[in-house]
Amino acid sequence: MPFNKPIDDLTGFDVSEDFQQFNQKNDIYCRSLWDPAVQSDKAEAFFNGYFMPEARSRRTDGFSQRDYALRNATWHITNVLRDIRRQDTGRKEGFFDYFSSHEAGWPEPYAFESPEQASADVRKVAKLCGADLVGFCAFDERWMYSGTFNEQTLDSRANEVPGDLPNVIVLGESMDEDLTKTVPSALSGSATGMGYSFDALTLLTLAQYIRNLGYRAYATMNDSSLAIPLAVQAGFGEVGRHSLLITPEFGPRLRLGRIFTDIPLTYDTPKKIGVQSFCQICDRCAKGCPPAAIPFEPPSQKTHNRSNLIGVTKWTVDAEKCFKFWVNQNTDCSICIRVCPFNRDYRRWYNRVWRNIANSCLRRLALWLDDKLVNRRRHKSTWWWSGKP
Repeated sequence: MPFNKPIDDLTGFDVSEDFQQFNQKNDIYCRSLWDPAVQSDKAEAFFNGYFMPEARSRRTDGFSQRDYALRNATWHITNVLRDIRRQDTGRKEGFFDYFSSHEAGWPEPYAFESPEQASADVRKVAKLCGADLVGFCAFDERWMYSGTFNEQTLDSRANEVPGDLPNVIVLGESMDEDLTKTVPSALSGSATGMGYSFDALTLLTLAQYIRNLGYRAYATMNDSSLAIPLAVQAGFGEVGRHSLLITPEFGPRLRLGRIFTDIPLTYDTPKKIGVQSFCQICDRCAKGCPPAAIPFEPPSQKTHNRSNLIGVTKWTVDAEKCFKFWVNQNTDCSICIRVCPFNRDYRRWYNRVWRNIANSCLRRLALWLDDKLVNRRRHKSTWWWSGKP
């Protein structure tokens, strides 16, 4: 397997000869199930808290019963789809295994006039199914998990996605901007939950459509591969200091899904929106991170622990510090999204103007304008519930 490819010239990925495919067993959430360095009673309670009897609400803004009630409700559809085959087969679909809830498709492939026609059709259907962003790229084995996690054996197993599928459809679901203003809170976790639920619905519907056309399609969410490198290759945007994807449409407020397929597609071109240059001068996410998990230093190949990707020059978050903060506050955290200057509503003209400034030599002015004009302090949950400014 080559450690670098021509696509890297367009994405800006710097992959060294030391590169190693990532094994999902080393993902921080998987490690919390088997690694004594991450395992704890608090971690177990954190995951159990996504089911109401174990939510552990408290008299703190953003962590009341109604806040947890909404957060856990937004995860309900995802949980149902995740567990639909779990008891019988041990599959945890969308997280450790690809989605398998599909009907039989058509036995022969539909004859498209061209890859351009197939791409247009898939893009149109994806939008109908609820995707906010749609992009296409080539299969890249570097970003596939070298092994996926087996919840029953607490070990890795072979990746089940076939390696002969040439194309990847990347789908993006935006997260609610107002909910992210209440981070950290159980309430803000509702933005994540809805992102996952919309993502699962879109993935299953689009994959079934492709199968009905007579092609193979494997719908994946947190399983099977790294999501962000494929999203960059599919033209979604760039990676920021906080290690999250930043897009020109939603900034960092995005959940990602992938469909691996053999339907003929034309690939999108990676795009530059000034993120790398902007993040070089911006450290708002690093300053705003309570556990100091986000680096202030320039991109490098430094790794903190086994949950980091080896052999890629980038900003790398200390996943152990990040997850420990999640566990201690009893809900997921996205302070880095809330404070990110790219976190804006780009339907508004003045935010599009700001984005153009940020993607120019005047990026320091853009950073100054964000500091002066945008309130990135945490909003109380009562602000969201009441709808008051």
